[in-house]
Amino acid sequence: MGWLSKIFKGPVNRVSRGHYNGNSHEGYSTQHTKSYGAHGNEDEDMDHAIALSLSEEDQRKGKTIDTGHHLDEDEQLARALQENTGHDLDEDEQLARALQESMNDGPPRQDIPIEDVHPESAPASSLPSNIFPSSGLRVCAGCKSPIGRGRFLSCMDSVWHPECFRCYACDRPISEYEFAVHENHAYHRPCYKECFHPKCDVCSSFIPTNKSGLIEYRAHPFWMQKYCPSHENDGTPRCCSCERMEPKDSQYITLDDGRRLCLECLHTAIMETNECQPLYIDIQEFYEGMNMKVEQQVPLLLVERQALNEAMEAEKSVHHLPETRGLCLSEEQIVRTILKRPIIGPGNRIIDMITGPYKLVRRCEVTAILILYGLPRLLTGSILAHEMMHAYLRLKGYRTLSPEVEEGICQVLAHLWLESEITSGSGTMATTSDASSSSSSTSSSSKKGAKTEFEKRLGEFFKHQIETDSSVAYGDGFRAGMRAVERYGLRSTLDHIKMTGSFPY
Repeated sequence: MGWLSKIFKGPVNRVSRGHYNGNSHEGYSTQHTKSYGAHGNEDEDMDHAIALSLSEEDQRKGKTIDTGHHLDEDEQLARALQENTGHDLDEDEQLARALQESMNDGPPRQDIPIEDVHPESAPASSLPSNIFPSSGLRVCAGCKSPIGRGRFLSCMDSVWHPECFRCYACDRPISEYEFAVHENHAYHRPCYKECFHPKCDVCSSFIPTNKSGLIEYRAHPFWMQKYCPSHENDGTPRCCSCERMEPKDSQYITLDDGRRLCLECLHTAIMETNECQPLYIDIQEFYEGMNMKVEQQVPLLLVERQALNEAMEAEKSVHHLPETRGLCLSEEQIVRTILKRPIIGPGNRIIDMITGPYKLVRRCEVTAILILYGLPRLLTGSILAHEMMHAYLRLKGYRTLSPEVEEGICQVLAHLWLESEITSGSGTMATTSDASSSSSSTSSSSKKGAKTEFEKRLGEFFKHQIETDSSVAYGDGFRAGMRAVERYGLRSTLDHIKMTGSFPY
């Protein structure tokens, strides 16, 4: 289960504020606001005087076109200044003469008829999309109406009425100096954090950042349950079946051996021996459908963890998993099996567990199959399919195999059974009255009808566990066995194992 580290800092943007006084040429800036002091007023007055002078000149003389060359804008400006200043030589006249002399030094401009100007050679409009071309007024990017006189905001390459620049999450105006943007939508920074900062699926708090400013969290590789790294060491329980951590708003069931079981897995959990018999019949039929019928009647017993460990010691068998959840026995011994389904007592703890002794008698190479109680139906079935393959190999006279080959082919059968269950989409039908009477209403509903979406997902998880197992015997063995079965078929693979003790390549 690997670390996932992510920098989750919302983009910080700043608002530029301005005040609009109705002057049309101010409407061209959406990035900055302008302020005008005494100098600005003088320049504005000069511009107005020049424009008025040009207007009067045009009215007096009309618009004449020189066939040699046009007077450019600088020449018109110079003449206008000359004719409107009279006989007094002031600074404006000197400026006009200087402009006239600089104009005469340059080459004359050539007329270009309007009909010769191609559209593609004309410059694009300099008005932004949020400016009315006719009036030069700013347009609010929110309500699409002119800004008018008064305050406005300039941000995100647009201008806004202050009341129109709103948070995409809460729909309230953004009045702060800084805000966040996601997919071209603006957010209050607290709203952005609430929407996009990852929360722990266990404690529901925002996942904290480390010293480097990174948001670091753990995530289950299948369920992708995100949680704070601290929960791995603070005693937060995990479900013994699906491996998900217990959220703070939920309480897992505590089994008598200390294992914890989530409520979803509890829904189909098999708790006692009689309750498991319909599932055993299903798997026997599955083997028969694969032309691998087991004629001998091998007892199936559901047991507690202690009984399973004691039986493993008596059998002197070596398992390669960190936790043993199933055994195929070949020796005579007495095993304590669960006789009655326990109930859930105060504090969500299992109580009233009733067990009894069961004497195993050796009538063939296999004396019994033991399965750990309290696991959901699909996990119990996959363990049973695995142990049934151990029984099949012993009963059919296969030589002593290496752990990689024997455990590998057993995992292949468990995987094939899970695949058939997920594909079928229907649960087991209880076929015996004893099993029906001993099953609880919660678990029997799943076994008699279609699987829930969680049960299907749980089956995919158990398949994922088999496929990604990193151990040599169970993981590498499964992958080698699966390649052989996919290439040569199950029957040919088993024949090759029986003859050579290895997988075909």
